[in-house]
Amino acid sequence: MSPATLAWEQYRLERKLFWRNPSAAFFSFGLPLMLLLLVASVFASAPDQLRVVIPGIAGMSVMATTFNALAINLTFRREEGLLKRVRGTPMPAGSYFAGFLGNAVANACVQVALVILIGHLLYDVTWPKDWPELIVFTLAGVITFGALGIAMSHVIPNFDSAPAYVNFVFLPVIFISGVFYSSDDLPPVLEAVAGALPLKHVIDGLSGAIVEGSGIGADLGSLAVVGAWGVAALVLAVRGFRWE
Repeated sequence: MSPATLAWEQYRLERKLFWRNPSAAFFSFGLPLMLLLLVASVFASAPDQLRVVIPGIAGMSVMATTFNALAINLTFRREEGLLKRVRGTPMPAGSYFAGFLGNAVANACVQVALVILIGHLLYDVTWPKDWPELIVFTLAGVITFGALGIAMSHVIPNFDSAPAYVNFVFLPVIFISGVFYSSDDLPPVLEAVAGALPLKHVIDGLSGAIVEGSGIGADLGSLAVVGAWGVAALVLAVRGFRWE
């Protein structure tokens, strides 16, 4: 079979493995949607706050389905010797990782679509006003957080500690990056920290696409920050990768 066919077969296998793991499916899909329903229900009578929450949860979903999932899954596969076994098979490494990463990309895109759909149907948030900007920032977030997740797996010593390492990064980041409220309301120090991290800028881009519709030109600064993080993360992900 060609490398492309092998990548497709690996992708199909990854999808089956994902849905056969209920806990992984819950934390990738169920938890962000549960938080969306809880937080949006609290602010159901405050349309301005809902226009903050919907892009915020969408950005958090991109990070959860890529950074969290890849860091934990790669650590598990490395520690269990699965990566080493793949390395010893005829399957090209590119085909294996195309299928593996394609699964994370699919999860992120579906999750963003669900957040937008629920926001519109249940809470009367408008459909995205700039679909190209939505696609650009979703893909930029997927690439950046996916690469950061791979890089993060390099420093996790074993699978048992993987959730702790991941949540040590994930939880503080979502609370200061404007997921549940505008990051402009933060104290100056925390606002500066949030401004240096990629999630805030992914959320700003998604907000521009969903709520403001001002065009991607208005968010080029945010895209540049996300892109810079993506380039650095890709370098770290490739240079630090090990099969065992």
